[in-house]
Amino acid sequence: MAWEINFKHGIHLPQIGWSLDATRRADRAFVSHAHSDHMARHAEVICTSATARLMRARLPSKKRTEHILPFGHTEQLTPDCTVTLHPAGHIYGSAQILLDHAEHGSLLYTGDFKLLPSHAAEPCATPHADTLIMETTFGLPRYVFPPAAEIVANLVTFCRDTLAAGATPVLLCYSLGKSQEVLRALAPAGLPVMLHSETHRLTQICAKLGLDFPPHTEFDPTTHAGHVIICPPHSPGILKRIPGARTAAITGWALDAGAVYRYQSSAAFPLSDHADYPSLLRYVELVQPKRVLTLHGFAKEFAATLRARGIEASPIGQPYQPELSFV
Repeated sequence: MAWEINFKHGIHLPQIGWSLDATRRADRAFVSHAHSDHMARHAEVICTSATARLMRARLPSKKRTEHILPFGHTEQLTPDCTVTLHPAGHIYGSAQILLDHAEHGSLLYTGDFKLLPSHAAEPCATPHADTLIMETTFGLPRYVFPPAAEIVANLVTFCRDTLAAGATPVLLCYSLGKSQEVLRALAPAGLPVMLHSETHRLTQICAKLGLDFPPHTEFDPTTHAGHVIICPPHSPGILKRIPGARTAAITGWALDAGAVYRYQSSAAFPLSDHADYPSLLRYVELVQPKRVLTLHGFAKEFAATLRARGIEASPIGQPYQPELSFV
């Protein structure tokens, strides 16, 4: 008997009574990582220790029961089903969940993932599974990211040129995940960096969890001159306090024509914490599933691509609007 998979505010698996990345409160839910669109005030959760710590900082709850699993460790979830978490490569502590059921076979759910190496996340794993539920944010052939070293080199040049012109480079990226990756990627350049207050708070937590970071300070409007500023995309307050700011959007959607106009920025760099199109195909090749369900982004199109390659695949859920995202 195949897995029964329902989608409403996240994935729900009625055969075992657990949800996956539910965005509304659930009795029992796996939380792949601590981004706001992947968690809610659940009663009981499965996650990694890093995700648990970041959830406590971003979504506090005294009533939440946490089942913290290390990567690669298998536990009995129900009498008929085991659970194992594997690194997803998306942000620090992000996980995929592998469920192995005596009757329904194995099911792997990726959550958000990145197959290529990241500066701030554990390397993505590719365990085999019968059924695969995967995110397909960049599921079109045109989304092929340049080498990360090339992107970072261009980003460093932007920062140095901006500083040399007497202006302030402001790098727009989410406070958790992308900001830590950019901060670590900039380390060899030795640029002085200031972080938005929330970015600084979350970076301190990541440092306590084991990530090393180059020297940086919290944003100070009185001493910011000569610094690179890293802050969330929607931070009008901080931008008003930086005369002569030149902004750069750090997002995979920078590959789209007109990205600088869409994000109202001076520049855009395609550094993403998601898998690009070749990585999505390679991931499926490595997992070798019998059935694939695609989720988010270009789910319908990527499922069609897999079917053309002889793989049983279909989309699930509702795609979001790419132009509103900084992934």
